[in-house]
Amino acid sequence: MQNLEIPENIFDQIIQQAKEEAPIEACGVLAGIDNKVEQIYKMTNADQSNDHFMMVPEEQFKVSKDIRAAGLKMLAIYHSHPESPARPSQEDIRLALTPDVIYVIVSLQDERNPVLKGYIIENSMPEEIPVKIIE
Repeated sequence: MQNLEIPENIFDQIIQQAKEEAPIEACGVLAGIDNKVEQIYKMTNADQSNDHFMMVPEEQFKVSKDIRAAGLKMLAIYHSHPESPARPSQEDIRLALTPDVIYVIVSLQDERNPVLKGYIIENSMPEEIPVKIIE
């Protein structure tokens, strides 16, 4: 997958969740078809941390079932960086264990101008990929 398309209403939901949960990292899953996101699944950060996130396993299982039942595919795992840039931390890279997904990071470093970026992380090497916000 070379890029990711996120509808504007889902982009807005990601930003809103990140702001509401700050200073804790917000997290969730984006599902869709091909490279276009169709559904957002907001998740709970079990660690309640401002520099780390861990999804609740029971929520992950339910979301996986919902995605399959809807005929969609998990396209991305997203999380926020309340106080740092939209790039993977060493911890993000170390914990990037889900194959074939894009890791989306939204930075609230400048809260009035949130920055959202996507990465493919393979063999501990993050590669930024284009993320397009669509109507």
